Amino acid sequence: MTYAVVATGGKQYKVVEGETLRVEKIAGEVGAEVVLDSVLLVRVDDALKIGQPTLEGAAVHATIVEQDKAKKILVFKYKRRKRYRRMQGHRQPYTALRINRIDA
Repeated sequence: MTYAVVATGGKQYKVVEGETLRVEKIAGEVGAEVVLDSVLLVRVDDALKIGQPTLEGAAVHATIVEQDKAKKILVFKYKRRKRYRRMQGHRQPYTALRINRIDA
């Protein structure tokens, strides 16, 4: 089994070829290819390569499937007995990526 751990948008994701995952928004059009070169770890069969902090020459090639916003979350602030109530909504933008190839 081949997988990699990549860092993008301040988070780390375990990726496998063929899967689709949502990451923090990346600039680009739907259908464009993106190369994630901040690869922290790669496993090919039984060989495990760990970067310090990243692996040189390793990359993950992905295609942008969707640019959208996540479901709305409500932020509600409340202080009892003080007539203080504030409601605010937030929709986080994301990019859906399909992993095409992992280069070790």
